[in-house]
Amino acid sequence: MALPKNKRKKTIDDIAALTNGQRAELIDGKIYYISPPSIRHQEIISRLSEIINSFINGKNKNYKIFTSPFPVYISNDKKNYVEPDLSIICNESKLKDNKCFGAPDWIIEVVSPRSKWTDYCAKLIKYHHSGVREYWITDHAERTVTIYNFENETFNQYTFNDKIPSWILDNFEIDFSEIQI
Repeated sequence: MALPKNKRKKTIDDIAALTNGQRAELIDGKIYYISPPSIRHQEIISRLSEIINSFINGKNKNYKIFTSPFPVYISNDKKNYVEPDLSIICNESKLKDNKCFGAPDWIIEVVSPRSKWTDYCAKLIKYHHSGVREYWITDHAERTVTIYNFENETFNQYTFNDKIPSWILDNFEIDFSEIQI
């Protein structure tokens, strides 16, 4: 019986070599291709970005919010590169050349049918180990939002009928019932 070939770990060079508008993320040397988002996916991201931006504008100008595609070199190495749907960065020193080097403080991902395993498993583990402080998984098919507070090692699950607080932003919550989706 032949032994399986040892597959080479992919690097950011492999991501840079993608052609024809292909997009992908890289987690621990494994490529995860990104499908174009649905209209509903984009509506959720747009609305969440608008709500968060209106809260942080005027309160803390050092906080920055970015929507995908925004390059995040999450572990500051050549084998990890992600494009979270929303990245909230509280430390501007991580931003250089229109990219983020290191973990954003808060990441929000909107699940699509093809990204379910990546968002709930691969990214969850990578974000936890890389220093992300808060991670929201918004699942519009299930109408749930799962929130991981990695600083306190807790998680909660909410529905699209709930007011959902952020641990990163004091006195801030999103009323998901107001997000008409």
